[in-house]
Amino acid sequence: MSAVPANQNKFGEEITDDIKDTTETTVDYVDDGTGVRHVNREPESLRGLSDDERKRLERKLVRKMDLIILPIVGILYILNYIDRQNLAAAKLQGIMEDLNMDANQFATAVSILFVGYLPLQIPSNLLITRFKRPGMYICTAVVIWGAISAATAAVQSYKQLLAVRAILGGVEAVFFPGAIYYLSAWYPKRELGKRLAGLYIAQQFGNAFGGLLAAAILQLKGVHGIAGWRWLFIIEGSATVGIGAICALLMPEYPHNARVLNQLERDLAVWRIESESGAAEGHEEVGVLKSFGMALKDPKVYMLIFMNMMSQGQGSIANFFPSIVKSLGYNSTISLVLTAPPYILAGILYYFLSFWSDKRHTVYPLILMCISVACIMYIIPMSTTSIGARYFSMMILPVSSVGPQILLFKTLNLHLARPVAKRAAATALMNAIGGTSNIWASYLYDAPPHYFKAFGTLIACAIVFALTLTFYRWWVLRENRRLDSGDLAAIEKVKRGGVTQEMVDLGWRYEMFDGHF
Repeated sequence: MSAVPANQNKFGEEITDDIKDTTETTVDYVDDGTGVRHVNREPESLRGLSDDERKRLERKLVRKMDLIILPIVGILYILNYIDRQNLAAAKLQGIMEDLNMDANQFATAVSILFVGYLPLQIPSNLLITRFKRPGMYICTAVVIWGAISAATAAVQSYKQLLAVRAILGGVEAVFFPGAIYYLSAWYPKRELGKRLAGLYIAQQFGNAFGGLLAAAILQLKGVHGIAGWRWLFIIEGSATVGIGAICALLMPEYPHNARVLNQLERDLAVWRIESESGAAEGHEEVGVLKSFGMALKDPKVYMLIFMNMMSQGQGSIANFFPSIVKSLGYNSTISLVLTAPPYILAGILYYFLSFWSDKRHTVYPLILMCISVACIMYIIPMSTTSIGARYFSMMILPVSSVGPQILLFKTLNLHLARPVAKRAAATALMNAIGGTSNIWASYLYDAPPHYFKAFGTLIACAIVFALTLTFYRWWVLRENRRLDSGDLAAIEKVKRGGVTQEMVDLGWRYEMFDGHF
């Protein structure tokens, strides 16, 4: 094992990249046994540990991370979805009549949230990389959006509702891409899939719990002369403010500065990320605008954005799910209760979907499976009025329509590993532009119970999604063949697609798209 100067690569060439490692760890190159030399930045504190000691320390570290980080992020995501989706529940309890709205105006009230939510994700996720305490940044947004949600109870007109919803979307823009970035700063790729699935599991339980909570809160209709839908916003918004403030005190920051870890645990947490991608959070210095430009130059970003647009179009059913369930013919309270089982089932199946993805190291066939099942589920309510058959499709639709998004964000975090600021920018771009589907999709959900226009459009989205995904698979497998060839000209072509020299030195490859179950 031979040490080389930290400002040179293994060929003795000076490193001029703007990404600088600020650690004082010795940079070595080690042979992996196949004749390929890889970067070794392992901290001195870890080099003296035996394999058993390292494994025990890593198990302890991961257990501590899972017990602290995942519950906090999951709870915040539940609050995020409850506050975003409670307008759908309010529709069943008279908000349209009280504010004199027609169906198109209600669709506009739903979609206008995304007018603020989508574009502000990009600057927010660029800014979060500059904060030493990203957890405090996220929790501050939670408290603010909770207050805005509670204030929705005071609106007296359609225009006031539009204004509040637009502002609410702008503040909520902080959370989802920020949470994905935050988790990717703590978990390496072999663990990230199930943790990202945890976000979506929390989302589904938030939807399920939100429906049940709404059914209970709406029983307060008329108490103190306040409409039931106004109580819904007051109680759920106030709860978000209080819980967000508590989480701000408990949420750890980056691995390198987390106060809940001792120094040895910090070194291991940083090394777990650094060893697979070349540099750890807190050890890179890339300007905000430069990182945004790097994301825009990467062709993978555009393919992932387009696939997410198609997937978000399918996932738009969540914005109208209470109304879809109500088309079965039950009253408002029973309809809200019936929204819970599909979301609970989705949460359970998300875990198994992600578990299988990690176990078999694949995403491509799983996404295709979800897309195919979703198409069948769209056809059922279009072709029959049977309550049993239609509710069966509603049981499956949340997991089959939204499930691919878990695997898409997992793909992004694996395929755009470095630098971290670029990954954060790409995450925001993917979710922001992809989420525009929620705007136009809001105007599709009319003419119950068959919803021909909505479900027909979602089938088209599914087909285009599958075709684009197959092209993406071909593209990344071609890049892997170039990396495997050892040909310098071919490797330079791969680097133009967003792979850094350091990642090449580490033996990095595009993963999860070889196609096997």
